[in-house]
Amino acid sequence: MYVIIAGAGKVGWNLARELLAKDHEVTLIEEDRRRYLVVEQELEHSVQYGDATELWVLERAGIQRADLVIAVTGDDEDNVLICQMAKEKYLTQRIVARVNNPRNLQHFKLLGIQPAVSATDLILRLIEHEVPQYGLVQLLALEGERLEIIELEVVQGAAAAGMKVEDVKLPEGALIISVLRDGGGFVPKSDTVIEAGDEVLLILDPGLESAITPQFTQSVAAA
Repeated sequence: MYVIIAGAGKVGWNLARELLAKDHEVTLIEEDRRRYLVVEQELEHSVQYGDATELWVLERAGIQRADLVIAVTGDDEDNVLICQMAKEKYLTQRIVARVNNPRNLQHFKLLGIQPAVSATDLILRLIEHEVPQYGLVQLLALEGERLEIIELEVVQGAAAAGMKVEDVKLPEGALIISVLRDGGGFVPKSDTVIEAGDEVLLILDPGLESAITPQFTQSVAAA
């Protein structure tokens, strides 16, 4: 696989290093001369000096044959532009963009730049996972397949607590795929009984969360 990486910061440099170690062909592009000279001491011919937002720089790097373009510069506008050029002008099949400001994540999505990865957003998701306040954690959104995977903690007295999986009333387009209990996880059977304190993973069509969450996170008595 041939990969072009724009931005030789810590993320880009480490990505290039790991991909090269896995025997992929990599070209890392860096526009800061000092940074380029530092990285070039290790990566040698695998790093090029230049501004990846310029067409001739991308073409010199061989973008016409790239299997994957990764934009991880420190500027969100540059990352959008690089990925747009790769996707629309050079018809690169796969692109990945870094989002430095999580507030810009929606803009990447609207422009069709996917996957767009925000380290801040990922860390917030991990915090939510470790300290859930609302009972629901969205673990993964599969944009292309229009599916989501969510995690729900079953509270004492919830409608689903004490019920078999097959008896839980879920809307069409939702399925329980895993139960986490006592530090371990397993794929439930139809007769598996859901217990209070369980963490239940579901895969579902987007927009079904509000119809599902109360059954696991709200006490029937409280309701």
